[in-house]
Amino acid sequence: MSQPPDVQSMLKLSVPVIVRLAHRRMPLDDVLALGPGALLELPKHAEEPLDLMVNNKIIGQGEAVKVGENFGLKVTAVHEPVDRIRALGPEQ
Repeated sequence: MSQPPDVQSMLKLSVPVIVRLAHRRMPLDDVLALGPGALLELPKHAEEPLDLMVNNKIIGQGEAVKVGENFGLKVTAVHEPVDRIRALGPEQ
């Protein structure tokens, strides 16, 4: 079954993909005090999976790997296609 031309065009769009190590909240004065050499502790164990995100919404998880001289993400879990499509929509 072929897809209508408008769907084919949409599937070729590039979207930003983010791999999130962790996140935390900090008081603004602590953020302003950050500088080179500062150590920012994150509330996540090194063995925990990283979040794979599109449009700031999690669509899967994976583990960090080295690809040549670069970092990569080995995807270990991914949400269903319908959930990934929802992630492209506006915040609800």
